[in-house]
Amino acid sequence: MIVTIDGPAGAGKSSAARALAQRLQFRFLDTGAMYRAVTLAASRRGLDWSDAAALAQLARQLNIEIQGNRTLLDGADVSEEIRARAITSLTHYAADNPAVRVQMVELQRRAAGRDNIVTEGRDQGTVVFPAAECKIFLTASAEERARRRLRDLEVRGEKLELQEVLAEQDQRDRRDAARDVGPLVAARDAIVFETDGLSAAEVVDRLEALVRSRMP
Repeated sequence: MIVTIDGPAGAGKSSAARALAQRLQFRFLDTGAMYRAVTLAASRRGLDWSDAAALAQLARQLNIEIQGNRTLLDGADVSEEIRARAITSLTHYAADNPAVRVQMVELQRRAAGRDNIVTEGRDQGTVVFPAAECKIFLTASAEERARRRLRDLEVRGEKLELQEVLAEQDQRDRRDAARDVGPLVAARDAIVFETDGLSAAEVVDRLEALVRSRMP
């Protein structure tokens, strides 16, 4: 069974999907981490961000693995590095690159195999797994999402004002929605789930009930 959880930045997709997978005893696939890993590799190499062909070529050469909560780039654990604000601000170069997306979609489908999985991202229910048995579009108000992102940054020692985070988030939302390939949009058969006012545990409880109702 494939459960897709799509939605905008800061909606709590990763934490909810990870917890849901654990409850269901499914594998968790963090597809955003793959684009972040490509971005980190390009940043380390000093790649010219305007050179889309070079970025696509690099993506084809990388060995990216998702092992539970860990993201491996050419065998090295980069789980913390890819969450840095500097990488977040550059990830759109990889995410907006059609050739990189083709490579990542293929990698995501291979990674899923024939297992039961919970996968999260921007285009999981629309592009990567259009036949998924359960599709969820997880969202929240812009202010709530910005506050969550701010808390995550503070945990990592990065100090920002809420308005800065909100402005960056708005810009990211516009880019995600306007992308030519794999834009951020709810699948026609997805269940839209707003998480404002709910605790993390309450979100997972409701998602679990929803998925179990779709199980054969």
